[in-house]
Amino acid sequence: MSFNPANKIQDLQYFGEYGGVNPSISDSSTYTFLSAKTMFDTFEGNADGCYLYSRHTSPSNLYLGEALAAMEGTETANVSASGMGAITPVLLQLCEAGDHIVSSRTIYGGTYAFLKNFTPRLNIETSFVDITKLDVVESAITKNTKVLYCESVSNPLLEVADILALSKLAKKHNLKLVVDNTFSPLSISPAKLGADIVIHSLTKFINGSSDTVGGVVCGTQEFIDQLRNVNDGASMLLGSTMDSLRASSILKNMRTLHIRMKQHSKNAHYLANKFEADGLKTVYPGLESHPSHITFKSMMNIEYGFGGMLTIDVGSLNNANALMELMQHENLGYLAVSLGFYKTLFSAPGSSTSSEIPEEEQIEMGLSDGLIRFSIGLDDDIERTYQTMRKCMEDLNILEPNNRLQETV
Repeated sequence: MSFNPANKIQDLQYFGEYGGVNPSISDSSTYTFLSAKTMFDTFEGNADGCYLYSRHTSPSNLYLGEALAAMEGTETANVSASGMGAITPVLLQLCEAGDHIVSSRTIYGGTYAFLKNFTPRLNIETSFVDITKLDVVESAITKNTKVLYCESVSNPLLEVADILALSKLAKKHNLKLVVDNTFSPLSISPAKLGADIVIHSLTKFINGSSDTVGGVVCGTQEFIDQLRNVNDGASMLLGSTMDSLRASSILKNMRTLHIRMKQHSKNAHYLANKFEADGLKTVYPGLESHPSHITFKSMMNIEYGFGGMLTIDVGSLNNANALMELMQHENLGYLAVSLGFYKTLFSAPGSSTSSEIPEEEQIEMGLSDGLIRFSIGLDDDIERTYQTMRKCMEDLNILEPNNRLQETV
């Protein structure tokens, strides 16, 4: 039977303290013990089922971690207070002074800034490469390389990593393959393709309501125990702990993730086809024109589609800003960063979520001023949405009424 991540979530069963269908929330920062020895054993990590202090973990966080591990098909998971609170401890746990990381060049701006500007202070260097070119990736590996880092679908250019091929490369060179799967929950299962560690920003599609910041690391029990170690665990010592109330909220929202992802994907695929037919430079993994369309299809859990993210290029930052402002005015969504909301969100990543990347590097990787990144919402009538978006483009002379992209754009 094929791996179905939604089934894995739904197969979990919880009972609250008083028989509730939702697990009870552990609204405590500290926990009591009947004996001093049990407290000592718990502090040392040798007393399963006992809790000491919520920075270590809590029942609510463990429930959420269990569901996320089931979704990704890993042994266990550790939740954190943000996506960056998941990414940074993983890299610091895996690397020490003198080590080297090979990373995709098109990644979330915060991750890029951490690798480019912060880790060199610790004498950890990173080579940024085109992750779609395996020969380039392999040539960047040195004797000091410890980690191969990528995003399943990159932010914001929507490059697709061949996780199966990268995992073989990582094993060949004894590296850990770390994959950020934020853009493609359920659609892609990196651990099943050979990734060692899978990361998500829970803030995005998994929570889905833009009211919570969170992250998760999914991996082996051994590695998660290392992250939580009270003496040298990066997650433990850096303290990016998720609040129990937030963990409980995200767990409830995960129950509808499969429904939401199918609708996000359906709507994004529809709009991508329409925009491309209109002559707009459109990037979406579900389009046959996408250079990694076949790669995505070979990896995907097909029922969840190609995801809810797409980009179009309208030629200039002025065009992009004017269009986004008009679309917001027409109630098509919000000019806002982040993704995975029920309403469509749009931003110009070169001046927002990827602004940490220097301009010359943005140009080199193909991140243009006129690029708009869309997180497509859950609209019921997507044809109506398209027609209104198209009218906005016509009003701004980005598109002509006869379906032809303006040559001046």
